[in-house]
Amino acid sequence: MRADAVRGHLDGLLLAVLEPGPLHGYAIIAAVQQRSDGVLELRTGTVYPALNRLERLGLLRSGWQAEGERRRRCYELTDAGKRALTAERSGWAAFTSAIGSVLNPGSAR
Repeated sequence: MRADAVRGHLDGLLLAVLEPGPLHGYAIIAAVQQRSDGVLELRTGTVYPALNRLERLGLLRSGWQAEGERRRRCYELTDAGKRALTAERSGWAAFTSAIGSVLNPGSAR
């Protein structure tokens, strides 16, 4: 899938995969890929700046966790992040409905 197809929806994707609980960056990338059946492949150079931005906005919080001898920064949703995810889902439903109405006119809604 083209990278520009994800543009504008990255925040929602990241918030959604963090909804069940904290994950480190690579696990976030893997979760998006797994949930999309391999269609969406996010690059670390895209994901980490977005995670940092979402944290600065107060939608995520992060902390260091040990995994064996490695320490990884794990991210989780804040209450504001949960509200933002709800808003992203509503916006996505409206967007897909509008696009569907144009691409498939006359189909049942």
